[in-house]
Amino acid sequence: MSESNIDNLHVKSQEVLITPDQLKAKVPMSDAAKASVLAGRQAVMDILDGKDHRLFLVIGPCSIHDVDAAKDYAKRLKALSDEVQDSLLLVMRVYFEKPRTTVGWKGLINDPHLNDTFEVEEGLHIARKLLIDLAEEGLPLSTEALDPISPQYLQDAISWSAIGARTTESQTHREMASGLSNAIGFKNGTDGGLTVATNALQSVSSPHSFLGINQEGQVSVINTEGNPYGHIVLRGGNSKPNYDSVNVAIAEQALTKAGVNTNIMVDCSHANSNKDAALQPLVMENVSNQIVDGNKTIIGLMVESNINWGNQKLKSNLAEMEYGVSVTDACIDWETTEKSVRAMREKLKDILPARR
Repeated sequence: MSESNIDNLHVKSQEVLITPDQLKAKVPMSDAAKASVLAGRQAVMDILDGKDHRLFLVIGPCSIHDVDAAKDYAKRLKALSDEVQDSLLLVMRVYFEKPRTTVGWKGLINDPHLNDTFEVEEGLHIARKLLIDLAEEGLPLSTEALDPISPQYLQDAISWSAIGARTTESQTHREMASGLSNAIGFKNGTDGGLTVATNALQSVSSPHSFLGINQEGQVSVINTEGNPYGHIVLRGGNSKPNYDSVNVAIAEQALTKAGVNTNIMVDCSHANSNKDAALQPLVMENVSNQIVDGNKTIIGLMVESNINWGNQKLKSNLAEMEYGVSVTDACIDWETTEKSVRAMREKLKDILPARR
């Protein structure tokens, strides 16, 4: 039997990809972008450490599919950020990778032309250039750390990362997160349970050794020290929310029992809004009321927001698609975003300084 009969039986082709070092040489980080990233990382860590009384809001499109719309959104968000910065740190969602339950568009990196051509190297160039452009606006940026290889290409531009509900249970992602240079939120499992997330928090804070790639693209053994800034993200599950005061108290107990920090972030979307974008502002209001009533463990929120309301399906003719409308989960529009963020700031601006 020849080697071709026993190796790569279901692999159609393989392409050698640009290395992280080569991409960074082609799309270098500017001094302004670097300063923005570092400031954003420090601000988030100070909030998690209780040194900064503010909340941080990870807010923006469910996924990025239109670079121009992303830049438009960022300019709006920066103006709003400057307005509410005494109480809220706004971190823009810049999600390039989308986990799929079965099949579907996998995000701008994997399929930048939205047509199943999978020009991954071009997607990496587009994603890195956009991150640097947005960082130069002075915004902290966030993304989901989904592919264990892509962080070497892009994470130097990220101030906060998420591990999604589908991958929180993955030891590969826990190990990867233990080496990331920013704070990272682990979502509770899709069933709404807290065990996988608390286990993940124990794991991410510990040292690990695992296979990965280095900046030269060589397969390497990565040795990490552990990431002390992991925290839980409550996103509901099994069509049930878990952002209310009872579930937050249950999460506090579970985290304390597991011996990990009790910092809690609330995802206003997914099961917490019953997958109805219109309910996200009500979740924000409820969380604000909990803080007014004395909660001290909620440190942040996630909100899916875009320029225009709802979502849309991909079309073969991209020119026919609506501007500023999500192609994945439905989002609230910009008008609702401004109103909700301002309302939260107004309700909490006199409460937060004394909270810590």
